[in-house]
Amino acid sequence: MSMTLKIDGSHGEGGGQILRTALSLAAIRQQPVEIHNIRSGRKKPGLRPQHLMAVKAMALITAANVKGAELGSMRLYFEPRQITPGSYSLDIGTAGSTSLVLQTMIPALLIAKKASRVDIIGGTHVPWSPCFHYLQGVFVPALQEMGGALRLEMKRWGWYPKGGGKVIAFISPVPEFCAVGRTWRGKLEDTYVLSAVSNLPMSIAERQRDQVLKRFRDHGYKVPRIELLKGPSPGTGTVVFVRARFEKGTAGFTSLGKKGKPAEQVADDACLDFFEFMASGAVVDDHLADQLVLYMALSKGHSSLTAGRITKHLMTNMWVIEQFLPTKFEVDEETGRVSVEGVGFST
Repeated sequence: MSMTLKIDGSHGEGGGQILRTALSLAAIRQQPVEIHNIRSGRKKPGLRPQHLMAVKAMALITAANVKGAELGSMRLYFEPRQITPGSYSLDIGTAGSTSLVLQTMIPALLIAKKASRVDIIGGTHVPWSPCFHYLQGVFVPALQEMGGALRLEMKRWGWYPKGGGKVIAFISPVPEFCAVGRTWRGKLEDTYVLSAVSNLPMSIAERQRDQVLKRFRDHGYKVPRIELLKGPSPGTGTVVFVRARFEKGTAGFTSLGKKGKPAEQVADDACLDFFEFMASGAVVDDHLADQLVLYMALSKGHSSLTAGRITKHLMTNMWVIEQFLPTKFEVDEETGRVSVEGVGFST
């Protein structure tokens, strides 16, 4: 067994992404890891329910020896064994993000020997994480371009604070990941907008839609395809999701409703993120940059992407990856360019 790798959870941005990336790579490399100072700078430091579920999920699929897996724990020891594909059912028990737990599991299950299915209950459209429609419409196609095989279904929507959403992920093994060049986006080919509510009047979704149309016209953009939906859910919530498809790749922008936030403001927030992206030289949005760097480092050959901005979150994630893999990211903050020579990991 290799030496235990020690990771400082307070490094850089110091959030839960350090834990998630460390767990994914520990499983892939079968590398024992000890993470200390987990989320030490946060209002509620240590492991929260969704982080704990990520630890339990990874322990489950790798039969890991784990110490410190408790709510509020700021230190975790994780010693994984071989990745075991199969059918797994998880319940976060809160509105903790299903997307972020899946984000931790997917890289490991993609290199397993057989296909897997993960049923997970929790939040599907919650703050501080990519929503289900973002994963399905932006992340999945990007992963497929790199050789990853993933299919997602949503049975119920889960909003903050009730949760209770249900997502099913079907993950097929791949022999290796392909390098990717995301430094030119090309023409805007298609814009799709989702305006949805759960257990609220449909008129809210309609007001969101009308504001999107107004905003797009004001900014000189073609009217997007707009879908109005009522999402089955135990809770209440509203969302506007804008998906922009270019010649080379897709970007997504999400805005969630909350008490006291007018429907028009929900629409404005998603539209303004989209307009800002269009005005920039960015090729991938912030969420996708965060998600792709792990696969870029594992792939064979030279990969690069151009992000809208080099966030502290992204820098921290790349730092964690470099602790596990013999590779070094090159970053040009001025242009937003990130590139790496992948290690060519294969099963």
